[in-house]
Amino acid sequence: MDALMTTWRRLRHFVLPLHCLLCGAAGAEGIDLCADCAAELPRNRSCCKRCALPLATPAPLCGECQRRIPPWDAAWAPFRYGWPLDRLESRYKFGADLAAGRVLSTLWRREPCPIEPPQLLLAVPLHLGRLRERGYNQALELARPLARDLGVPLRHDVLQRIRRTDAQTELDALGRRRNVRGAFALRAGIALPAHVAILDDVMTTGATLAECARVLRRAGVSRVDVWALARAPGTRSE
Repeated sequence: MDALMTTWRRLRHFVLPLHCLLCGAAGAEGIDLCADCAAELPRNRSCCKRCALPLATPAPLCGECQRRIPPWDAAWAPFRYGWPLDRLESRYKFGADLAAGRVLSTLWRREPCPIEPPQLLLAVPLHLGRLRERGYNQALELARPLARDLGVPLRHDVLQRIRRTDAQTELDALGRRRNVRGAFALRAGIALPAHVAILDDVMTTGATLAECARVLRRAGVSRVDVWALARAPGTRSE
């Protein structure tokens, strides 16, 4: 099966050559992104280990985490939310550009996981109405290949968004926190392991991930980690 998939990929690239989704140049390293644009990707190598906030120098806890410990144990966000990753993310999330999603997924899979893998991976769910409008859950689609590569079970039917919320991008920190309060619940009758990670595409203030983490904590999960493709500069709001 692996040999068949390799042959298919080579044939597809021959018929449809890779091209950069940002500048139109030839793609490199097996993705639709050229070497120059890939070199500009802002990696989040220097950050707070607890909330992944970008910092000048790495630290176990940033100032905000020292003042208020988040409801999760560790965070992994391999990229900072900035040019050119933000352009690809916007096209994927709001423009239904699945090619951009494949590039983002591949970029994430190529980054080494710096923390212990969980026993279960959950993607932040969309409300059913939003899912019908968009046609896909961007976080879940990013999670599928990542979970497969890491050998971690992924469930989409455990965590549910029970209330439709406003778009977080239009709200300030306090508004984000209020917006997602009580918006998530666990499906009844599902036993959860001791270590669970919640995955989203972008972590801005962390309000959404924090609310999901609290739901898991109340269900008895002893360790909750948060994963995001990219972390925006700023402070937490939870």
